[in-house]
Amino acid sequence: MKRAEQLAKTRQAILKTATTLFLQKGFSGASTRDIAKQIGITQPALYHHFNDKEVLYLAVLTNLCGKVRQDINKVMRKQQVDPEERLYGITEVLRKHHPLNVYDQYQEAKRELSESAQRKLDMLFTMDYLEPIADFFKLPEVHLRPDLLPKEAAELFIADLSPIFKSFQPIGGHAISEEQRTKLILSCILRGLTVPVTASEK
Repeated sequence: MKRAEQLAKTRQAILKTATTLFLQKGFSGASTRDIAKQIGITQPALYHHFNDKEVLYLAVLTNLCGKVRQDINKVMRKQQVDPEERLYGITEVLRKHHPLNVYDQYQEAKRELSESAQRKLDMLFTMDYLEPIADFFKLPEVHLRPDLLPKEAAELFIADLSPIFKSFQPIGGHAISEEQRTKLILSCILRGLTVPVTASEK
């Protein structure tokens, strides 16, 4: 194998392994030493491809976030889907790419990254998560409340998904399926926790 091919193969192996570890352990929990060890290379060899941990993390996120945006856009292009089913599709995209709570990992990384890296992370989060999810809240059939902007609703939605990433919380009892549980949580996020009271019931 030519050297250029070997370098490209090693770079891809680094990105693949780093993606798995960063998503499983977060930015602070995954070390470049662990990443290099799993691939079978030295830490200096890893730094030949990525100058430091932040550069590697942002490379991972750039690739991952682009895939998330593409998948959310696919859900948004579906025809004749009611709002709760569309929101369920968006949630499944987030769960497909994130084994842990999206918002928690984003906030944890922001605390650890340099100011320059924080700005890049914010840009990725806004462009690939908030903006495509905000498009959902712009749909006329969603009926977004007037005191919220679509992008604000998108951020609140992502922040409210915590129970979906924590299966220990027995919402809806133990008899319902994982899909039913997720849809119940999403319905509460979208419609609230209470049933609207009509004028005749007051």
